[in-house]
Amino acid sequence: MGLIVQKYGGTSVADVDRIRNVAQRVIRTYEQGNNVVVILSAMAGVTDTLIDLAAGVTGDPDKRELDVLLATGEQTTSALLAMMLKSMGYAAQSLLGHQAEVVTDCDFGNARIIEIGAKRMCELLEKRTILVVAGFQGADLKGNITTLGRGGSDTSAVAIAAALKADTCEIYTDVDGIYTADPNICHKARKLKEVSYDEMLNMASLGAKVLQIRSVGFAKKYNIPVHVRSSFSEEEGTMVVSEDSGMEQLMVSGVTHNKDEARITLKKVPDQPGIAAKIFSPVAESGIVVDMIIQNTRAGGQTDLTFTVPKADFKKTLEIQKRIAAEIGAEDVYGDDHIAKVSVIGVGMKNHSGVASIMFNTLARENINIIMISTSEIRISCIIEEKYTELAVRVLHTAFGLDAECETV
Repeated sequence: MGLIVQKYGGTSVADVDRIRNVAQRVIRTYEQGNNVVVILSAMAGVTDTLIDLAAGVTGDPDKRELDVLLATGEQTTSALLAMMLKSMGYAAQSLLGHQAEVVTDCDFGNARIIEIGAKRMCELLEKRTILVVAGFQGADLKGNITTLGRGGSDTSAVAIAAALKADTCEIYTDVDGIYTADPNICHKARKLKEVSYDEMLNMASLGAKVLQIRSVGFAKKYNIPVHVRSSFSEEEGTMVVSEDSGMEQLMVSGVTHNKDEARITLKKVPDQPGIAAKIFSPVAESGIVVDMIIQNTRAGGQTDLTFTVPKADFKKTLEIQKRIAAEIGAEDVYGDDHIAKVSVIGVGMKNHSGVASIMFNTLARENINIIMISTSEIRISCIIEEKYTELAVRVLHTAFGLDAECETV
């Protein structure tokens, strides 16, 4: 007997008919002799509706009370699925986050899981009860309801799978797996049979939106196999597994893009100890995440410093840097929010040379200028003008032999 954790996203439980389809899929897994734990998101659009309701009350809703409100979305779908399963003659029970003993810190709206007490869930599973757990939520040490941030149901699912030592965590969504590129802009993209945790971590952080990055981190830490598949078909999806599982190692496994980037440059900054701290400390204190950083040394004890932030934080960051520039004596500050980041990712890059050369030459042939470059052991990222994003993805996809009709490198 296996233990399978299944997570269903908002589109999979968007209405009663789709909840019935989920129930039928859960039952098939259960009747194969498996114990099943189901993690549910809110119905598609419900979380946004709840946020709008809160905004109608106040422009600055209390974060604790907002979490109480948002948690009702997953509570609704969990109760409905448990009712559906019981009506079909199966033992089922819904559990809210705190009832499943999902203990978090007190960062309302973006809480992190501290631990999961599996005792109650294990007792119910021993009785062959199908568990239906509300995703996206938990409770802090004081008993306050907390939510895990956007995509938090993925994190709930993998964390619970780890706590229960599940055999597999299945993530059901509206796509049928992980592709070599976004198939909406690259029609030659193909579905990957397997991808490593590290590749998926990079894909998630660099623009691929199939899995939430924190969930991949949990899966890697506890070595939980994750199966990404569609709730609307019976096709096999993509397995996210450890690198040493015998998976095929392509030189490049995928091309990702992210248009949610903006860059800021400080010109002629004094090249002195402590200057970087003065530039970035106020940004960190404002809760703004800095991604890429490049420093170019000039003659005369000066340097130019360029960095990227999320596009939503562009104006705020620019205002901060104009103030900092005046304090440190920088000549100028300017920015650009019409950029994009294009990345190639693959564990096979560790054992292949020339990946950067192929990437740079491919972009050059299309007259696409590279503004910034960042690398790691299994990833190369380039900042380019936003208008060239789709073209860059397609030509890089072809250059690395990822097209559906091509042989792989």
